[in-house]
Amino acid sequence: LGRVGGALALATRTPGLSVSVAIPVYNEHATLEKIVSRVRAVGLHDEILLVDDASTDGSRQLLEHMADEPHVRVFAHDTNRGKGAALRTAFAEARGDVVLIQDADLEYDPTDYPRLLEPIIRNEADVVYGSRFLVNAQQDPSALHRWGNRLLTATSNYLTGLSLTDMETCYKVFRRELLNDMPLRQNRFGFEPELTAKLARRGARVAEVPIRYASRSYADGKKIGLGDAVNAFYCIARYAVCD
Repeated sequence: LGRVGGALALATRTPGLSVSVAIPVYNEHATLEKIVSRVRAVGLHDEILLVDDASTDGSRQLLEHMADEPHVRVFAHDTNRGKGAALRTAFAEARGDVVLIQDADLEYDPTDYPRLLEPIIRNEADVVYGSRFLVNAQQDPSALHRWGNRLLTATSNYLTGLSLTDMETCYKVFRRELLNDMPLRQNRFGFEPELTAKLARRGARVAEVPIRYASRSYADGKKIGLGDAVNAFYCIARYAVCD
């Protein structure tokens, strides 16, 4: 915790580094206000980009009210296209020097932002992944999920030359300039291996830091499924060699 506090002080006094927090939203009415409040409480963002992916639970109406809040920008899809598509919309609109991806549920804790930003602030990395498994893998209670993530990450590492422990993590933070001339094609969760492969192929310096994680169940709204895992292997193989 002391290191996180030190990183916070470093981040808040570092001039010229603006941060765009990109939040894809699909049926997250129950957690949406709380996650935005948590991002605001950390206070390291310059803008929060919220992209509604055709929610049907009232999230869209909630976002319309948030659109008038300071430093919040809201965008909406007319049809449900997936997390990757929502993030592409956010990336196209981002103005910050750094883009930080945040899920709209409460699995990931924004108090980890200082730790995630520190390697970029110190110019030790261009990209930072927040790993759920680097220190305390048991914080994800699902052995099946841990095993599946390990297999996907190991396959990705083999083809990209990276040494990650959590390729599938939500918390990916990177210099926005890395998106220049980078086509992103995957609409759903294939976005994760696609972005990872393309960052590796472009020679980005990638660091990994431990993060907190509060796993939620499918009953609570978790959306990734077996089909997404199968597609992830396809994306790992495809984007390791071509755009």
